[in-house]
Formats: sequence, C-alpha cells, structure tokens
Amino acid sequence: MMKSMTGFGRAELLDEEKKITVEMKSVNHRYLDINMRMPKKLSVFEAAIRTLLKEYIQRGKVDLFITYEDYTQSRVSVKYNQEIAGQYLEYLRQIGDNFHLDSKISAAELSRYPEVFTMEEQTQDEKELWSFLEETIRRAAIQFVETRTKEGAHLRQDILEKLHGMEEKVQQVEDRSPEILREYREKLETKVKELLADTQMEESRIAAEVILFADKICTDEETVRLRSHIHHMEQVLTEKEGIGRKLDFIAQEMNREANTILSKANDLETSNLAIDLKTEIEKIREQIQNIE
Repeated sequence: MMKSMTGFGRAELLDEEKKITVEMKSVNHRYLDINMRMPKKLSVFEAAIRTLLKEYIQRGKVDLFITYEDYTQSRVSVKYNQEIAGQYLEYLRQIGDNFHLDSKISAAELSRYPEVFTMEEQTQDEKELWSFLEETIRRAAIQFVETRTKEGAHLRQDILEKLHGMEEKVQQVEDRSPEILREYREKLETKVKELLADTQMEESRIAAEVILFADKICTDEETVRLRSHIHHMEQVLTEKEGIGRKLDFIAQEMNREANTILSKANDLETSNLAIDLKTEIEKIREQIQNIE
C-alpha cells in the first residue's frame, strides 16, 4: 500500500516500576533522517532504535521523542566511603594538634562532610529495559505507519483523478490534430486563390505544403509516449512501497513530452491543452514529493 511521508504515532507502556512514552512524527525528505530526543539513560540504545525504525520507515524526516519515568526508589542505595571519611578524620586531628584545638568529632558530624555518604543508582538489567522500550517503539511505529498509509490512500486517489483528466486532454490533442491540418489546407487554398486569381495551382503542390506543415506540428510520438507514461504511473501506484522516486522520474518524463507538444503547437487550442497538461503534471509532482 502506498504511504505518505507525513505521519504521527504515539504509544505508552507502564508497569509497577516505570513508564515509557514514545511519540514520533515525520515530514517529507529525500532520504531517511531520524532525530531522537530521549533521556541519557536510554542513549545506549540509540543504534538499536535506528535499526528498529528502519523496519517500518524508508524515507522521511522523522522526529522521535522518548520519555522515561521511574516509579521506584529501590534502585538507589547509600554508599559509605570509608577511605574519604578516614582522610577527613586524620586531617581534622592534624588541625587540632597544630593549633591546639579540640579535635574531638562525632560520627554524625563526620557523616555530613562531602562524599562520605553518596547516593548510588543500581544498574538496571539492560535486556529487560530494551525489551520494554522496544515494545513501546513498535506500538508507536505501527500507529505511525497506519496514519501514513491512510494519507497515502488519499494521495493515490487524487493522483489517479489527475491522471484520468490528463488522458482526456491527450485525447483532445490527438483529436485536434486532423482539424488543424484541414483548417491549414483551407487557409492555404484561400490564400492561393487570392494571390493567383484565375490561375490554377496543382493539387499536388498544395498537398506537399500540407504534408510539410503536418510533419512540423506532428505530436503523435509525444502523445503516445505521454499516454504510456500515464498508464505506467497508474500501474506503479498499485505497488506496495518505495515508489516515490520512481513516480518522480515518470513525472519528469511526462513533463518533457508536454513541453515538446507545447513547442510544436501551432494552434491556440492545442497550446492551451499543453499548458493544462503541464499544470496537472506539476500538481502531481507536488503530491509525489510526499510519497515514501
């Protein structure tokens, strides 16, 4: 199913000890560009997260936001630094001896000195934490892909309608071609009669002029190729994924054929049709920029 590059996904997972929230959004981009914002505690999983997201996303500028809340204090413990406490006590005694001061100090007083007691966070099982984080990211990514797929369906329908309109205009260009030749022949014959009066001009001479004119304005090759590109794009739109670049290339080829039709046009109606074709192609190209 065709996907847009614009999407949003959110998931939240919690248990008795923690809660992880993942939000992700994206806009169009030529390649896959992932920007992550998460707590320092989870930064060790950055490479694994990028690998995981590539399972769901091929193109787009993706912003990923992860928040982590710890509901328990059981992972924090008090650490007693005996060596530091001993150094404090030794220096306090030296100060007392040097300046004849009372160097008696209680354990409670000593414990208030910096770094004697420190709070230390116990390490958490990385496998357990990654499993919890991975599940949350996958849930957000599934929702993210669903929004992209939904918008992609709307884009597909819009492009198909534009392609149908373009094919009608191509048919009008083809239908107009013999009328242009007929009108040119009539104008040529009228002009010859005005200039030569009663003198007769060979029919073969007029036919030769018409053939030269027909060859100059002929757009048969362009309309055939343009129609082929339209059908090709319709076929590509039925493919599942990774079609954005292919569609962009086809649109470039379509625009080239429309330009050639416009340059060969020697008729106001055909020129207007070619301009309409170019306008529709440009609209399609704008839509394609947002397809993955």
